[in-house]
Amino acid sequence: MSPTARRRRVGDGPRTRFVLITLVLVVTAFAVIAPLAVIFSEAMGRGVLAYAESLVRPDTLHAIGLTLFTALICVPVNVGFGIAAAWCVTKFSFPGRGLLLALIELPFSISPIVAGVAYLFVYGAQGLLGPWLEAADIKIMFAIPGIVLASLFVTAPFVAREIIPLMMAQGRDEEEAAVTLGASGWRILRTVTLPNVRFALIYGAALCNARVMGEFGAVSVVSGNIRGQTSTMPLQIELLYQDSQVAAAFAAATVLAGVALLTLVVKLIIERLDSARETAQGAESALNVPTP
Repeated sequence: MSPTARRRRVGDGPRTRFVLITLVLVVTAFAVIAPLAVIFSEAMGRGVLAYAESLVRPDTLHAIGLTLFTALICVPVNVGFGIAAAWCVTKFSFPGRGLLLALIELPFSISPIVAGVAYLFVYGAQGLLGPWLEAADIKIMFAIPGIVLASLFVTAPFVAREIIPLMMAQGRDEEEAAVTLGASGWRILRTVTLPNVRFALIYGAALCNARVMGEFGAVSVVSGNIRGQTSTMPLQIELLYQDSQVAAAFAAATVLAGVALLTLVVKLIIERLDSARETAQGAESALNVPTP
């Protein structure tokens, strides 16, 4: 292929490459960097002491604790669900496999607010199970169980969608070989399957954690947004902003922004470790190739 033909690719020319890179940098600066800079500058505008005082307010501390509590429940449950769903979809062939994949992705196609309203119609006082729950003195809506259920729903696909493509690409050869050697299902999962997808699994868990902490729509419907009782961090930020406590709202927002930044750092570390692993495997395979 001639050099002229190769230059016909989009972005191959120096001018096009410069324009594209500049456009990406400008959009990133205005859409990502500028809002983050405003959040931290407004939070620190009155000094470190005022920032710390904003974070240790009773309502804000309760919101932080409730958010962490929700994440501690949702992340392990969704990790387990993601592993089970990926194992089922990628290691077995059965009727309805495509439908199961679609159901796993369903929370991504439904608005979180719609999901919250659906839970309200099922578990609310006037909902399908409301009279029975009220008779049994079980409160789900406008309480912590409702927050956990809504958060579980909106974050269910995050782990599964990260490991399913990888497990599909890896195939079933290693698991089938382990079966012929007499390994049990649990041992195959622990020693063969999970080590091969560990980086994708960690990244999926990090995304799930970030989404749990930042979820607003579904939680705002099922929690009732009761100050100091059912307010998570996003809801607490809204309450503070509505009360014209702008500095305190931005201070609370830095916690969620920090979680997002930490997730990006975890992503970069995982990508580098995964790249190093693939390079090492490629070098090992090259050394094992027999010479003619």
